Amino acid sequence: MWARSSASFARIGSFTRARPSVPRSPVSCLPPCSRSLFATPTALVKKRMPPKKAPVAEKKTLLGRPGNNLKIGIVGVPNVGKSSFFNLLTKAQLSLAANYPYATINPEEARVPVPDARFDWLCDTYKPASRIPAALTCIDIAGLTAGASTGAGLGNAFLSHVRSVDGIFQCVRAFDDADVIHVEGEVNPIRDMEIIKEELRLKDIEWVEKAVEQLKKGGRALNSTSLADKAKKEEIATTERILSVLKEEKKDVRKIDWNNKEIDVVNSLTLLTAKPVVYLVNLSKKDYVRKKNKWLAKIKAWIDENNPGDLLIPFSVALEQEFADMSDEEKAEAVKELGVDSVLAKITTAGYASLDLIRYFTCGPDEVRAWTIRKGTKAPQAAGVIHSDFENKFICGEIMSYEDLREYGSETAVKAAGKLRQQGKPYEMVDGDIAYWKSGQ
Repeated sequence: MWARSSASFARIGSFTRARPSVPRSPVSCLPPCSRSLFATPTALVKKRMPPKKAPVAEKKTLLGRPGNNLKIGIVGVPNVGKSSFFNLLTKAQLSLAANYPYATINPEEARVPVPDARFDWLCDTYKPASRIPAALTCIDIAGLTAGASTGAGLGNAFLSHVRSVDGIFQCVRAFDDADVIHVEGEVNPIRDMEIIKEELRLKDIEWVEKAVEQLKKGGRALNSTSLADKAKKEEIATTERILSVLKEEKKDVRKIDWNNKEIDVVNSLTLLTAKPVVYLVNLSKKDYVRKKNKWLAKIKAWIDENNPGDLLIPFSVALEQEFADMSDEEKAEAVKELGVDSVLAKITTAGYASLDLIRYFTCGPDEVRAWTIRKGTKAPQAAGVIHSDFENKFICGEIMSYEDLREYGSETAVKAAGKLRQQGKPYEMVDGDIAYWKSGQ
């Protein structure tokens, strides 16, 4: 018994001696039944999990035709200064500006350089042999009259021209001139804007009604078990909702907050009222210089009520024509005297931005060039604007920002500062990026 007890003691003793001497806590001195009162909950003893990541917001699909070669059309009722404005903007005499309706029949097209101080600085820095700025494709479209949606005044042909563009410069006349007739008899810009809005909406209703009819014909045999059939039913429902917006709510389609699936349906219909609009109010020289006009506040109120958020730019074709006929020295003197300058550059930039267009640059001694892409374009597709092989065989892009190059002064300094980045396929281009592409053979 003793030996056995001694052996047990030895084992216990050796175990006890192997452990470091640790002061007993007050809790360990308590009987087991009391210790449970001080026990730490199991959930608190477990390793703390990192917080869940917030869900990534779904990237909003852009309204309009996908692509980078987008166009903007000049729209309005006859004799409001559309063709004169087009000729001034493009610095050409492509359109016939005349004092009678429908002087323009076939649309005229021209590319207008987009002013950009960044591009000018890059050209001054690299001193390239070739300089190619970004450009906005602008189209002069014949005047629309009341009843155009039903074919009045060659309306169907002219509305098809509107449908072929991606954005709208809506030219509004707010000047009186007895020598320039108005198709409606008197100047009233609110009435003119109502005519354009109504004709575009009515034509959209006609197209969407046909689309609903065709979809329903093909949807009679749909069931709820197939994913394809379910998607088709959703398309029908969205198209009916678009028709309701146009017909019942009498709103432009672009003023509704559609989700991405719905936007895909809207884009497939290429609707007139889905196109972005910049309102250009044509004033007399006198009104523009003194910054007063009896219609401007009413026009602004109409836009805020009917199409809130749309941009309004007052300008004067008469004054712009005077500026165009002056030398640089004469123009500088006139601007100083009158206190106003040309807004053609502002209008061009606004039209470019309304189409969700941005640009990136490629730079070197041979060429500095601005490449037009749409917001959200990924690196491979941006490279593909230069050549399809750059997209198909894309490896990566070496990219720096214009701001970094301006700050550090040279590409070498940008690289030394660690600001030259290699970007792969997921990279989304930022306006003002300077890119060098690497592609496979």
